[in-house]
Amino acid sequence: MADRTIGVIIDGATGRLGTTQHLRALLAMRAEGGLRLANGDRLVPEPLLLGRDPAKLAALAANSGGLSWSTDRNAALADPAIAIYFDASATGGRAERARAAFAARKHVYLEKPIAENLEAALALARAGAAAGRKGGVVQDKLSLPGLKKLRRLYDAGFFGRTLSIRLDFGWWVFDGEFVAAQRPSWNYRQATGGGLILDMFAHWRYIFDRLLGPIASVSCRHATAQPTRRDEAGRPYAVDVEDHAFAMFELEGGILAQVSSSWASRVKRDDLLQIQIDGTLGSAVAGLHRCFVQPLVATPKPLFNPEQPQRVDFDAQWQEMPDLEPVENGYRAGWELFLRHVAEDAPFPAPLIEGAKSVQLAEACHQSHRERRWIDLSPLRL
Repeated sequence: MADRTIGVIIDGATGRLGTTQHLRALLAMRAEGGLRLANGDRLVPEPLLLGRDPAKLAALAANSGGLSWSTDRNAALADPAIAIYFDASATGGRAERARAAFAARKHVYLEKPIAENLEAALALARAGAAAGRKGGVVQDKLSLPGLKKLRRLYDAGFFGRTLSIRLDFGWWVFDGEFVAAQRPSWNYRQATGGGLILDMFAHWRYIFDRLLGPIASVSCRHATAQPTRRDEAGRPYAVDVEDHAFAMFELEGGILAQVSSSWASRVKRDDLLQIQIDGTLGSAVAGLHRCFVQPLVATPKPLFNPEQPQRVDFDAQWQEMPDLEPVENGYRAGWELFLRHVAEDAPFPAPLIEGAKSVQLAEACHQSHRERRWIDLSPLRL
C-alpha cells in the first residue's frame, strides 16, 4: 500500500461551483488521507487552481492550505505532474478548453453542459477517444437523497405501471435592480453559453435517462421573462436567452412527462425541484431531499363541489419515506468515480457521450420552439 498523488487543474476555481462544490470535495479527500483504491493504495488529489483573477486565486489558495494557482492555462496544461483537467468555468468556450486539454494528453472531467452545440459536443467526445484519454461529465443530481428514494421505489415495483411524470423546477432570480442576482450574468448571455435550457435541461436529460425513463421525443416552448438585467458591476444589459421553458417529453414506451423550468417563478411547493410520478399502484413526490408516497390503497376519493371549499387535507394523505442512507455529496461522489476511472480503469457511468446527449436535448427543445412541433431524439454514436 502506498500514497499516490494526482494533479488536478480546476479551471474556474474561484466561481461558485469551483469553490463550494468541487474544490471542497477534493480537499475533503485530501484531509482524509486520499481516496482508497481497490489495491489499498491511497490516491491523493493535488489541485491547481486556474482562473483569471490573481488576487482571488491567491486568497483561495492560501485559505485552502497553500495550494498552487495560475492564470496561465497553457502552462498549467504543459505541466507533466497534472493528469486531469476539470472545467467549472463559464459554458462559453468549454469545448475548446477541453479539446486543448486532450491535446495536452490530460484526462478531462467537465461540468455540464460540455459544449454549446451538439456538433462541438460530439467532436469533443471523439477527441478524447482519439487521444486515448478518459473523459466524463458531472451528474451530481443523481446522488440527491430525494432522487435516490425514487430509485428505491422503482426497484421495489411501487408504482406498478407508470402513467405520467411531472417535473417542476425553478425560483425567482432577481434582476439586480434592487436585489443582487443569485446567478452570474453570463447565464443570461448567448455569447457566453447562457440560457436556461442549455444549462438546466442537461440535468433533466440524465435524470430521465438514468432514473425516470429514456426520452424519445420533445415538444417545447420558451420565453424571456426579464429582458433587461444588471450585471455584477450594476451595469444594465439585454438578456438574449430564455429564462423559463415549458416542455413535454415522450418517453420510450409512451409515458408523457410535463417539465416546467424557470428562473422567473416564485416558489409555492416543498422544494426548488419537485418530481411527481403517478402509477397504477401508487404515486410519489420527491424534492431534493424528501420524498412522499401515496399507495393505491391509501388514495382518497375527493368530490368536486364548486359551491363549497375543499374539505380534504390532501397533504395529510401522503407518507414521508424515511432516511435509510447517509446523505452523499453528489459532487464528491462524481469525483470518486472519475478518479477511480483514471487511476484503475474502474467503470464510469457518465462519459462525454452522455454530456453530448444533454446538448442534443437542448438543441431539440430550441428546434421545437422554432418550428412549433415535436422533435424526435435519435441515438448518438461516436
